[in-house]
This record gives sequence, structure tokens and C-alpha cells, in this order.
Amino acid sequence: MGELQIQTLLLGMVGTNCYLALNQRTKEMLILDPAEDGAGIQRKIAETGAAPAAVLLTHGHFDHIGAAEYLRDTYRIPVCAMEAEKEVLEDPAKNLTGMTGHALSLKADRFFKDGEEISLAGFTLRAIHTPGHTAGGCCYYFPEEDVLFSGDTLFEESVGRTDFPTGSMGTLVRSIQKKLFVLPDETRVYPGHGGETQIGWEKRYNPFCRV
Repeated sequence: MGELQIQTLLLGMVGTNCYLALNQRTKEMLILDPAEDGAGIQRKIAETGAAPAAVLLTHGHFDHIGAAEYLRDTYRIPVCAMEAEKEVLEDPAKNLTGMTGHALSLKADRFFKDGEEISLAGFTLRAIHTPGHTAGGCCYYFPEEDVLFSGDTLFEESVGRTDFPTGSMGTLVRSIQKKLFVLPDETRVYPGHGGETQIGWEKRYNPFCRV
């Protein structure tokens, strides 16, 4: 995968994949969906010797944002998300932190637009707005590495649930078909839960959105 090295941390009560995307050339990294246990993530980062450049959120649910503030404060780095997710991030009822007993209103430092090309940690990546699981759910595509971090939009032979606030199954399926299934079949997909997959495999075998 070229300069991109990925470490996966399985965190939280629902087994969320937190990814450390390390640039082996610049020795910087991006932290994707820090579910919880900021101190534990910090220890893993220290083992790599890399410097965090930003926290990237695929969406605002409690099981993806728990350690975001800790990491922002520790490393003085921005927390980033899709602009359409602002309301979910800031509303404990919509980000579901209210039901965990630890209500959190998270304010992101930087918001992306759909299709925006981003330069961070020596990488060039694209933010893809994929509403359906939440209104501002998104995926991050690294074209030079042909890697997609899909959050809770696309799973291995499944998709994210849509019965939470701002969710819509029809919208989610359209997001996947129109925005993700146009990527190369060989694109490696790293989802928010479960195992790694590929775009081509999901196009053929995902029962929710086969084309």
C-alpha cells in the first residue's frame, strides 16, 4: 500500500474499528473514528513514533467519537467531519451519547464538503458524503493507495443500520451505489465495524446494494 500503513484498534462496547493511518515517509498519521480510550490510543501512537495530524470522523455516533476531544487536546490537532454532520455531532440525542449516560456535544474544528480533496499528513485524500446511516456520514478515499475508510456506510456484505436519527435506508443504498461502487473494484475497504473487504466483492455479493 505504498506509504500508507494501517493499524486497527478494536475499541468500545460495540467493537468499533479505530484506524491509525500512518504515512511511513513523513512519519505523520491520521486517526480515524477514535471510539474511546484516548489514553490507550495515545500509547499505540507512541509505539509508532509518528506525529498525529488530525482526527477524521466518518460520522458522529457515540461509538466513533468518544476519544476525539482527548486526542484533540493532547496533540493539539483538529477534529474533522463532513459539514452535514454538524447537527448530529453537537446534539447528544442524535449522536446517541445521551443514552450512554455520558452526553457529549462535540464541535468539530474543520468541516469538509462532498468531494473535497484534502492534504493531510502527507496524504491526498477525498471526503465522500455518503448520507443514510446519518445525514452527514462520509467515507475517506485515498486514491494513490486505493483505500477507502467507509465508517458505518458500507460493511463486509452488509450496510449500516438506518433506524437512528437522520438515517434512511433508501438514501444509504443510493450513496453506496452512486458514490462508492464507482471506485475501482480493487479498492480495499476498511469499515467501522467488522472485517476488511473490497468494492468489487461488495458489488457482487452485498445483498443490500448489488448492482
